[in-house]
Amino acid sequence: MSLKLVAWLSWLFFPVLVFAQQASVTGIVTDAAGTPLEYASVFVKGRTSGSQTNAAGKFKITTPAEKDITLVIKYIGLEDQEIKFFLKAGENRVVKVKLFAGSQALSTVVITDQKAGSSGVSIMRLNPRLTKQLPSAFNDFNKILSTLPGVSNNNELTSTYSVRGGNYDENLVYVNGMEIYRPFLVMNAQQEGLSFVNPDLVQDVQFSSGGWQPRLGDKLSSVLNITYKAPQKLAGSVTGGFMGGRVHLETVSQNRRVTFLAGVRYKNAQLVFNSLETNGNYQPNFTDAQSYLTVDLTKKNQVSVSPKTTLGILTSVARNKYEVVPFYRETSFGTMDRVVRIGIDYNGHERMEYETYQGGLNLLHRFSPRFFTEVIASSVLARERELRDVAASYSFSEGVTDSKTRDLNEEVRNVDAGTDFEHSRNSLTAMIFAVENRYTWQPTSRREWQIGLKAAHENIQDQLNEYSLLDSAGYVTLNKNITSNLNLKSDRYQGYAQNTIKLDSLRTLIYGVRLNYWTVNRELLISPRVQYTGIVPAHPNWSYKIALGIYYQPPFYRELRNRQGELNQNLKAQKSLHFIAGAEYRFLSWDRPFKLTAEAYYKKLTNVIPYEVENVRLRYFALNNATAYAAGLDLRVNGEFIKGAESWFSLGILTTKENISGDSTTFDLNTFKPVPKRPIGFIRRPTDQRVTFGVFFQDYIPDHPSYKMYLNGVVGTGLPFSPPGNESIRNQFNMPFYKRVDIGFSKLLTFRTSPNDKTINLESFWLSLEVLNLIAANNVVSYNYVKDVRNTTYAVPNYLSSRLLNLRFIAQF
Repeated sequence: MSLKLVAWLSWLFFPVLVFAQQASVTGIVTDAAGTPLEYASVFVKGRTSGSQTNAAGKFKITTPAEKDITLVIKYIGLEDQEIKFFLKAGENRVVKVKLFAGSQALSTVVITDQKAGSSGVSIMRLNPRLTKQLPSAFNDFNKILSTLPGVSNNNELTSTYSVRGGNYDENLVYVNGMEIYRPFLVMNAQQEGLSFVNPDLVQDVQFSSGGWQPRLGDKLSSVLNITYKAPQKLAGSVTGGFMGGRVHLETVSQNRRVTFLAGVRYKNAQLVFNSLETNGNYQPNFTDAQSYLTVDLTKKNQVSVSPKTTLGILTSVARNKYEVVPFYRETSFGTMDRVVRIGIDYNGHERMEYETYQGGLNLLHRFSPRFFTEVIASSVLARERELRDVAASYSFSEGVTDSKTRDLNEEVRNVDAGTDFEHSRNSLTAMIFAVENRYTWQPTSRREWQIGLKAAHENIQDQLNEYSLLDSAGYVTLNKNITSNLNLKSDRYQGYAQNTIKLDSLRTLIYGVRLNYWTVNRELLISPRVQYTGIVPAHPNWSYKIALGIYYQPPFYRELRNRQGELNQNLKAQKSLHFIAGAEYRFLSWDRPFKLTAEAYYKKLTNVIPYEVENVRLRYFALNNATAYAAGLDLRVNGEFIKGAESWFSLGILTTKENISGDSTTFDLNTFKPVPKRPIGFIRRPTDQRVTFGVFFQDYIPDHPSYKMYLNGVVGTGLPFSPPGNESIRNQFNMPFYKRVDIGFSKLLTFRTSPNDKTINLESFWLSLEVLNLIAANNVVSYNYVKDVRNTTYAVPNYLSSRLLNLRFIAQF
C-alpha cells in the first residue's frame, strides 16, 4: 500500500486539525429600511467559500489574520458592498451592513450556498426570485426545475416533471412541512392549472434529485422542500401579462409578533391554446389564493434571540375550470415517400372541474437553544369532475411528396374515413388528514439528532363511467367501457430517526432509518439511508459526496387503480436501492466565481408497477410484475459568465429500462419482422430520455445594467412510445427531439434608492418582452391512434404551442 493511499485513508476516518493564523467577522446585514436579510452571501474577496446570513440577518465568517482582506456582501436585487479589514490573530470584528437597491444591482445568484460541501448529496438551494424573470409560458414556479440536470419536462403546458427516470407521481413536494398532492384525474396538460407553489410567497427552496435524508419522506425520485417567508415589513407586488397575473401582500404587526402573507394568482391560457392545431372555443379558468400567518406565542417577559414558541397557519384554495368546444383539426404526418393528411371535424364538448382546499398549521416550541419540537397538522379536500362527449369524424388523404409537380402536401387522393366517440362522466373526492410530531436535539455543536412520527387518514371516493366507440366503414367497435364505484379508506403511519455528525470542519456524516406502514396492504417498510460529504484538505475548492440508501414508494390511489377501473389492494410498495457519488469544484475565472458539479447515480428497482403515459396521465397496470434500473450522469456548471449576472449550463445522461414478467413478442424488435414467440426482456421505460441539455443565460448592456436579456433553452432526445394494448412492441418507437428556446428582454426601473426616501411608494418596476418558442419548434407531446378499414393503425401526433409573444410586468411596493 502506497504512502499516498495511507495518508488518504487516515484523513478519511480520523479528524483533521488545521492550524493557521485566523480572525473572524461577526455582523448583521439589513436592507435600507433596517429589515434583516436572510441568505445574504458573505465571503472574502478572492475566495470561493464563505458564509450566509440566518433569518435574523446575522453571520459569522472566519478570515485570514495579519493581512489586508476585503469582505464582500451580496444579496439578490441589491447593490454589493465591500469592506476592507486588517485583523489581528484571534480578533473578532463586529459590523453592521446596509444594502441598498439601485440600477447597478446585477447579481442573480441561482444556488445561494457558498460553502463547498454544505448542500448535501444532490441538494440544491435555489433562488425563488429567479422564477419571476425566467421566460416561460405561464411563469410557473416548477419551470426552474427543468433547467437542472436530471430533470426533464417535455411540455410547456404542464407543471409536472420527471427526475432521473422517474415519473410524475414519484416526486415529493412540501410547503412548510406540509405534503402537497397533484390532481388525480387530469389527463391533458391543457386542463392543468399552475403548480401549488406561489413564487411571491417563497423564502427558501431546496431541491433533491436523489439520495435524500430519512426525514424528507418516502418516494423514489425527488424532493422539493419549500419554505414560505415571514415578512419583515409592509410590502407587495403586482404581476401581469397576456397569460395571467398575480398579486401579493405581506405585512408585520407593530410589535412584530404577527406576520401575514397572502397571494392570488390567475392563469389565462387562451393565447397559447389558440396556437394549437385543434381549432375550438377554449374557456380555461384557473384561480388560486394562498395565505400564511405566523404568530409569536412567546411570553413577553421571555427574552431570547429566537422566539420560543411560534405558530404558522397555511391556507390555500385552488379552482380550475376547463371547458372546450372543439371545431376542426388538420394534421400532416408520415415519411418522405408517403405523406398522410388527416382532417377531423368535432361535435360536442369537454368540461373539467378541479377544486382543492388545503390548510395546515406548524407549531414550533424551543425547550432550549439546542432542543425543540415541531407539530405539523394538515388537511386536503380535492373535488374533481370530468364531463366529456366528443364525436370526431376523421378522413384520411394522401399528400404530394414531390414539390416539383404540385404543391407539397397537397391532397391527391382520399383514402378512408371514420368516426370516434368519447364519453366520460367521472368524479372523485379525496380527503386526507395528517399530523406529525418532530424533535430536534443538538447535544453538541457537532452532533444533531432528529426523530419524527406521522399519522395520516385517507378517504377517496371515485366514480368512473367512460366508454369510447370507433366507427370505420360501417363497423362499430367498442374500444373502452369502464364503469365502477370505488371507495378506499386507509391509515398510514410513518416514523424516522437520523443523526448528523460533523466529524470535523471538513467532513459530515448523516445516517438514519425511516419506517412506513399502510393498513391496506399491511406492509411494514424499513428504509436505512446514509450520506457522507467532505472537502479535500489539500484542495479546499474540491468537495465530494456519497449516498447509499433504500427508498420505498408505498402505493397511493393512482397506483392501485388499473386500466379497467379496478383496485388491487394487495399491491406492494415499489423499492429502489439508490447509490450516488458526486463532486463539486469551485474556481475563479476572469476573477469571477464558478462551480462545476458532477453526480453519477444508479437505482435498482424491484416490485415495479408498470404504467403507460397518456399526455400527463399515468395508466398503471396495478401489478408488481416488473424489475427496473436507472443509471446516469448529471453535469452542471454555473457562474458569472457575464460579470454580475449568473448563468448555467446542465447536461443529463440517462438510461432506464424495465423487465415486465410474462411479456412476450412475436416480432424482431430491430427489424419488426415476425419471429417465434419469445420473452421481450429489458425494454425502455416511458421516461427514458437518454440526453437532456439545459441552459439559462443572462446578459445586459454594458454601462446600462438595468437592460437585461434572459434566455432559457432545453433540448432532449425523443421519449419512447407505442400504441396502447400491444405488449409485443411496447415502447419500441421514438418521439422526435424536444427543442425549446424562450427569450426575454427586460428593463428595470428603481425608485427608492435611499432608506430616507419616503416620497414614493413604488419601489421598482420591471417590464419584459418575451418571445416564447423562439425557434418555432413543432414539439410532439403525444399521439392519437386511429384505424382505417384495413385495420391499419395511424399514430397522429399532437403538437405543442408555436411561437408566441408575451409582455409581462412586475411592480413592487
